[in-house]
Amino acid sequence: MHDLLFDFISKYITLSNAEKENLISLNIFHSKKKGTVLLKQGQHSKEGYFVLKGCIRTYYIINGEEKTTAFYTEMEGVTPNIVTSGEASEYFIACNEDSIVVVSNPEMESEIFDKFPKFETLCRILSEELLAKQQIDFDQFKTTSPEQRYLNLLKNRPDLIQRIPQHQLASFIGVKPQSLSRIRSRILDKKV
Repeated sequence: MHDLLFDFISKYITLSNAEKENLISLNIFHSKKKGTVLLKQGQHSKEGYFVLKGCIRTYYIINGEEKTTAFYTEMEGVTPNIVTSGEASEYFIACNEDSIVVVSNPEMESEIFDKFPKFETLCRILSEELLAKQQIDFDQFKTTSPEQRYLNLLKNRPDLIQRIPQHQLASFIGVKPQSLSRIRSRILDKKV
């Protein structure tokens, strides 16, 4: 479990054994069962999550219907905007699979940054990468059809097609499950 994180970090910065031990001592590694809700609408929280193994999903409930906005899988992190705003959450974060996550909060991060300044550099780099990815995802969602969004998923995130229930995939690309079935049929017909 620890090695997964350390292997990922090593792509950006080098950690000493003392730094690794210090991270382990913070008790940041948590196993979560499929279906565990990490954040509920209306809840306040200071926790951010980094997925080592598994999949977590963000979604809203609008007029009784779930609207999926994102999936986070291995080596991806999500920090709810409420961590900095202090407001109540407008959405949910839940585990779509049994997951191993790193759980952090601003106080813990501040302590780590004070002891090990290179972690601040790592977090800045990861934040910049995440922001760029989210901007690209947002732009693609706004400028493409649902069929093209599905094709983009097939190309860029094929793991999600196998891991995520159809109704959640449909919600994620902005259609009803029946429409997703029609999109899949059209794509298969074009391949024949």
